Amino acid sequence: MIILNLFKSLLASLLLAIATFSAAADVSGAPPTVDVQQAAALQSGGALLIDVRESDEYAQGHAPSSVLIPLGQLQQRLLELEGYKNKPVVLICHSGSRSAKAVKQLQQAGFSSASNIEGGMVAWKKAGLPVVSGSAAR
Repeated sequence: MIILNLFKSLLASLLLAIATFSAAADVSGAPPTVDVQQAAALQSGGALLIDVRESDEYAQGHAPSSVLIPLGQLQQRLLELEGYKNKPVVLICHSGSRSAKAVKQLQQAGFSSASNIEGGMVAWKKAGLPVVSGSAAR
């Protein structure tokens, strides 16, 4: 009987620990976000705007002065961004999914002020913000 009670107590402690860990992971799991108006204001104030879509998507229309770094190249190109580790960086894609992943990558690399643009280029265009076409400068 003592062993059964000890087992129940350990099991209850383990379940509590798992629940606490899961709740903490959910709270901190979402990357910081900004809406398109906030993103445009941040960019006007000197924030780096990174577009993580593919080059063909970027060429069809992108935010002015955005820098194209496709999500698949971000890890390899972190050295290019070193000067922005403690400065605002906003990331955009088509709808906000890839840029959310990019924010997490930047956070893991030590970037302190990286944010995802909610709704991506879909929201940017819907808000009537400027869009330019053409390829990224190489």
